[in-house]
Amino acid sequence: MPETDIFPKISPPLAGQAGLFDDYRVGLRVAEQGRLISVGDGVAWIEGLPSAAMEEILLLEDGSKALVYHLGEKHVGAILLHQTPHLTAGTVVHLTGNRLSIPVGDALLGRVIDPMGNPLDGEPPPDCKTKWVLDAPAPPIITRDYVHTPMYTGNKMVDTMVPIGKGQRQLILGDNGVGKSTLSLDIILNQAGKDVLCVLVMIGQKRSSVVDTLHTLRETGAIAHTVMVVAEATALPGLKYLAPYSGCEIAESWMYRGRDTLVIYDDLTTHAQAYRELSLLLRRPPGREAYPGDVFYLHARLLERSTCLSPTAGGGTMTALPLVETKQGEISAFIPTNLISITDGQVYLDQKLFASGFLPAVDIRKSVSRIGGKAQDPRIMEEAGRMKLDYLQFLELEVFTRFGSRLEASMARKIQRGRVLREMLKQDQLDPKPITFQMAWMVAYNEGLLDDLTAKEIPRWISGLESGLTQTPVSLVAPREQWVKAVHEWLKPLMEPETP
Repeated sequence: MPETDIFPKISPPLAGQAGLFDDYRVGLRVAEQGRLISVGDGVAWIEGLPSAAMEEILLLEDGSKALVYHLGEKHVGAILLHQTPHLTAGTVVHLTGNRLSIPVGDALLGRVIDPMGNPLDGEPPPDCKTKWVLDAPAPPIITRDYVHTPMYTGNKMVDTMVPIGKGQRQLILGDNGVGKSTLSLDIILNQAGKDVLCVLVMIGQKRSSVVDTLHTLRETGAIAHTVMVVAEATALPGLKYLAPYSGCEIAESWMYRGRDTLVIYDDLTTHAQAYRELSLLLRRPPGREAYPGDVFYLHARLLERSTCLSPTAGGGTMTALPLVETKQGEISAFIPTNLISITDGQVYLDQKLFASGFLPAVDIRKSVSRIGGKAQDPRIMEEAGRMKLDYLQFLELEVFTRFGSRLEASMARKIQRGRVLREMLKQDQLDPKPITFQMAWMVAYNEGLLDDLTAKEIPRWISGLESGLTQTPVSLVAPREQWVKAVHEWLKPLMEPETP
């Protein structure tokens, strides 16, 4: 209820103290006050707050904080954002009239925070001048532009065959332990020096995983352009639910300032599970796989905020890379199919490829980019050309070699080139490659300079390309003839027969 004044303002002022009490009122102030009925598993039930609004912040007298998320006839259901050891039934609850907001700005770079903006790295709170409301609407269509600029990942297979553009939503999915987080970490490392600000959202991760990731980012220097938003495994379900929205809001604030941003949600499977837990506790009816029916809307509303703004709206971009876990390669499960339909393509990592040593274990047959080709650099697109189609044909032809039958010379040649390409696409973790290197190895492959190599020889030739490119750099926009000449020069020592 709004505050109510019973007595009028004092007038006239006391003698000799003219104006001293002009800003004061004497009267009875009436305000709503609720009482906690029960609490458990991150959910609180409260009575006595008839004016409570959805997603309003509640303050409890023991110091806890909650967010209204269910309005019943007699009771209010709230998800806890902070819980003290003294929280018990009977605790008094107060309305605030405020919506949830978090600090945003450049002061967050290099920091590790929780979804509420509180520091987790032992440093003082970030000195942020502004706060943004957590659940903001997506940019309207009129302010958006076509995705037209490439987002280089540093991964040979992704940059050439499954390209990503700035402002795109590209799903990364696969079983547990096949390298999804490692691939996303490589993409963050590759943004160094490219004026792309990154937000890494870790949802429900073990503390050891968070510490290892932070250590890697600090060792490589990538923490300078990255913010980590962490809701670890022991966090309240409400914080796990809010974590991706916090990361999105931080990136969105930069996007509206004309910056290029990248936000990685690791992962939305855990986020959906946290929301399912909260929904069941709040007595919402379950649906498919016990997920509430609005979980699709939940993720769609989150990912729809990633876009490429038009120049009149600032020209900023927010690229989203949500991660999702599959079970035994089953991509037709509820959450994976939801996200596949929401995003603009997917990078699928296969368990069998991972077990065979093909890293990163990207299955090109199930990976696709529905937008990135439009944003791909024309020179890269020219060299990549039919490479994906040729590689898929090789995978089909290779099946015939298992029967031990004699192959035609042309087919044997295609299979040999395909095996070389497969070896070229392998890449060590935490070793992103610049786009000029992608150009160099594709020129060498398309010129047939690698056709007769064995698997053991390819790493040495890759090193030759890297060292040559370092000593005599070539611009990506240079004519193809210049690239061909440079590649021949770099590989010339390796082409000459070894002297006994």
